[in-house]
Parts: sequence; structure tokens; C-alpha cells
Amino acid sequence: MPPVEPDRRREQIHLPGPSLLPLVTAVGITVAIVGLILSWWFVAVGGAIFLLAAIRWVMTVREEIQSLPSERR
Repeated sequence: MPPVEPDRRREQIHLPGPSLLPLVTAVGITVAIVGLILSWWFVAVGGAIFLLAAIRWVMTVREEIQSLPSERR
């Protein structure tokens, strides 16, 4: 039986690069939730961390999508 050649027409899968943004977002949420018990200052700091990390995460994803070839978007 002849060896099977890989199908060159298959779609390539794009995976995002490694990032700490999901971890930072989770830390912000955690600080905010713990702040509900300890102090409202923690809620504010955790909320700010979450908001800034989430905004940066969305911006990073948009940049990665824009860098893809137009037929892959």
C-alpha cells in the first residue's frame, strides 16, 4: 500500500500566543470578590484590575485577528 500524503488543502488552525491576561483577569475578579468581605477598597482595586486586563485582552485579540490573512477572518 502506498504511503498516504497529507492533504495540503486542509485548513490551518490559528492558536493565540501565550498570555498572562487571563490570569490577571481572574486575579482582579478574585480580589473584588474577597473585597466584598474585607473592604470596599479591595472591590475597587479588583474591579480596576479586572477592567484594565479585560480591555487589554480584547485589544490583543483584535490585533491578532487583524494580523490573519483576509480569507481567514
